[in-house]
Amino acid sequence: MRSTTVHADDQTLLHVGVTGSGPDALVLSGGPGCVHYLERDEIAPRGMRAWYPEPRGVGRSEGGPHTIAQAVADLEAVRRAAGVDRWVVLGHSWGADLAVRYALDHPSRVRSVVSVAAHGLHKDRSWSEVYESLKDTQPRIDIDWEPSVHRALMASFLEWIHEPGLFRGLADCTVPMTIIAAEDDIRPSWPLRQLAALVPRGAFVEVPGVPHDLWSTHPQVWVDVVSSACRNPV
Repeated sequence: MRSTTVHADDQTLLHVGVTGSGPDALVLSGGPGCVHYLERDEIAPRGMRAWYPEPRGVGRSEGGPHTIAQAVADLEAVRRAAGVDRWVVLGHSWGADLAVRYALDHPSRVRSVVSVAAHGLHKDRSWSEVYESLKDTQPRIDIDWEPSVHRALMASFLEWIHEPGLFRGLADCTVPMTIIAAEDDIRPSWPLRQLAALVPRGAFVEVPGVPHDLWSTHPQVWVDVVSSACRNPV
C-alpha cells in the first residue's frame, strides 16, 4: 500500500491510499466519520488499482465536520488528482450509501456502484428498532472515528433522503449498481432490496453466513465477492 496527499477544492489536504494496478476503483469505508478501515492490501479488490480517500476531518486528512455534498466534492477532487476518467465505486456500510449519492451526482464518472452492507436511503423506525435490539450480538470491531464528523454527515444524510426528487433521480439513474447484503447482518435488508429493484440496472445479492463486517471476519469472502462485482457490473 502506498499513499498520496490530495488538495481538495478548498485546499484541505486529504490522505489517499493506493494499491494494485488495473482498472480504477474508488473504495469508501463506513461510519460516517470512521478512519479508512478498508485500506489494506490483503482485502483490496483483485486486478484493480484501488484508491482509499480518508474523509476530511478524520485520521490522516485535514478538515472537520462537513456535509455529504462536500464529501462528494472531495471524491471528485481525488479523481481529478488521480487522472481517472471513470471508476468503479465500492462502498461498505455508510460508504455504500455515499457511493450511491456520488453516482447520482456524477453518473458520467462512475462505471458501476458496488454497495456492500449499506444502511439504505431511509430513516425507518422499525429498521432502527431491529438494529438497536441486536447490535450487541455482532462481532465487536474497534475502529477509530470522529464524532463531530459523524454527527454532521448524519444530519446532512437526513436532509438528502428527504429531498423530493431523490427517488425520481434513482429511477432515472442508469449507473449499474450491485447491491450486496450480508445474510447475518443485523441490519434489515429490505431497503437494499428496494434500491436494487428501483434503479434500472440494479441487482441484489445476499452473501450467506457472514455478518456486517465481513471484510474483517471473512476477508477471503470479502475479496472474492467485491472483486467479482467490481469486474462484472450488472
